[in-house]
Amino acid sequence: MGTGDAAGAPAARRPWPGRSRRAAGAGADAVVIGAGVNGLVAANLLADAGWDVVVCEAQREPGGACRSSRLTAPGIGIDTGTGPPPGTDLSFTTDLFSAFHPFAAASPVLRGLALGEHGLRWRHAPTVLAHPLPDGRCAQLSTDLDETCASLADFAPADADAWQEQVALWRRVRAPLLDALLATPFPPVRAGARLLRALGAADGLRFARFGVLPVRRFAAEEFAGDGAGLLLAGCALHTDLAPEAAGSALIGWLLAMLGQDVGFPVPEGGAGNLTAALVRRLRARGGELRTGTPVAAVTVRAGRADGVRLADGSVLPARRAVIADVDAVSLYRGLVAPEHLPPRLLADLDRFHWDSATFKVNWALAGPIPWSDPRVARAGTVHLGGTMDDLTVTAAELARDLVPAQPFVVLGQMTTADPSRSPAGTESAWAYFHIPQRPRGHAGTAGARLPATAAVTGRPDGQGRPDEHDIAVLLERLERRIEAYAPGFTTLVLRRDVQSPARLESMDRVLHGGALGGGTAALHQQLVFRPVPGLGRPETPVPGLYLASMSAHPGGGVHGGPGAMAARVALGAAGPTGAARRRALAATHRMLYSTPARSSMPAGPAEPG
Repeated sequence: MGTGDAAGAPAARRPWPGRSRRAAGAGADAVVIGAGVNGLVAANLLADAGWDVVVCEAQREPGGACRSSRLTAPGIGIDTGTGPPPGTDLSFTTDLFSAFHPFAAASPVLRGLALGEHGLRWRHAPTVLAHPLPDGRCAQLSTDLDETCASLADFAPADADAWQEQVALWRRVRAPLLDALLATPFPPVRAGARLLRALGAADGLRFARFGVLPVRRFAAEEFAGDGAGLLLAGCALHTDLAPEAAGSALIGWLLAMLGQDVGFPVPEGGAGNLTAALVRRLRARGGELRTGTPVAAVTVRAGRADGVRLADGSVLPARRAVIADVDAVSLYRGLVAPEHLPPRLLADLDRFHWDSATFKVNWALAGPIPWSDPRVARAGTVHLGGTMDDLTVTAAELARDLVPAQPFVVLGQMTTADPSRSPAGTESAWAYFHIPQRPRGHAGTAGARLPATAAVTGRPDGQGRPDEHDIAVLLERLERRIEAYAPGFTTLVLRRDVQSPARLESMDRVLHGGALGGGTAALHQQLVFRPVPGLGRPETPVPGLYLASMSAHPGGGVHGGPGAMAARVALGAAGPTGAARRRALAATHRMLYSTPARSSMPAGPAEPG
């Protein structure tokens, strides 16, 4: 019954003071740029080590891509039973970015912070994930292994045992694999050795092969029916990896196994309450958070990062480290002066590959979504994408810079997962799909308008306003996709809140063009290639400056890995062996970046939008 912006206030009720009691010019041991999950994780770990830490966040509230807001919708004529009487405005909590958090629930980093002691509570939907098909079949993922296996057996009886074999493998590798991926700076020598011991040489070699398989090939090798492959490929498509992309099997398998293990939980009351727990923990340890405090530059003296210059012109010194929870392009092209960086690194940034843009809508609904298949109603997360071939077509359209004709939709039923999100009898829901960063037009719409990049992505036009026509086209496509599986969906809409790619970026500058992953998840930009060819570590060529965002290894997801790794290497650099480490690192950086290189690629796509 209307389209508009969310209220913008965080779901967490605690105010976020942006003013500091620190004396003007007084420094800290570490300054953290950005109060996203990674920045707050880094700050907490440094505070645990006794460091004096200040976190500077440009937005009015912390959280980065882990924030919530409220939608207020008219309740005219709606009787929710136990909720407000008809005619009373209804309040819906929506997650603005990340919503379901399997990585957070399993991450050794976040688990080690014991956020439950600081107010974090997890809630779960009855089932984890549903992938319905137009022919009436539905693949389901549940924390109940028997329930998952029964669903997959409907596609092929043998797949129940095949899925159990994958779960058995997951249980063997879970602890060392998560430590290696999420908790240990690259290279993860000890965690890698534990992983190899868990697998043995023969299975370790086969696991390495699995790590580079496309998910389509993996599904064909391991399963007889379609169901398991749809679960895995759909999970891989949370990133920008097509079913035929190398490495998509491991990404899809990891997310699906986490769903089987810990589910896709949500923070009670909104994603912002995960952030609130991190902030409470930091403040309990003496850390300081400044919101509404944008950083204009990293200051460098005698070749070392020694603080930040704020947008108001003041300088905040950092005695030991500057931790940057910002994307790599913004850091190296915006916050650090080019004379402090190797020309070859700046040339490499011309080739930085962003992941796809995102078009997202939040809904306040008068009732539960009327799915044709009642099994879908029990799932917190729903994938609407059709068959494996349909997923391939969608990915191919994105690869051709076309807005998909039948997009792969990820939908969240938030009240189903957490009843506190909206009044009884209603539903708070959202859905998104990917579009190209620089679209050439729409797929499958011969003769239809082919809008310019600015219009289709919702970026401002010459008058500083998004093209409402093209946003309406994307909204209609999304709701039509849902209606195909849930007839009558749009009749329940009390309010819509549209987050175009441009709006996503305006709410969190790390989300360049609405990219949710901090850069592609493809193999050519992972490990030692993330964010550019180098060491795959948080250290930058500027001593004392550490990259701690999704642009760094291990990449996107709410797990705190980049922040934890940055904090740990900063602590190591300040320790007894720090001088030797710094000398070795400087020599390595000279070897990697000393040769000037002229880029053959235009800088435009990598520049902050």
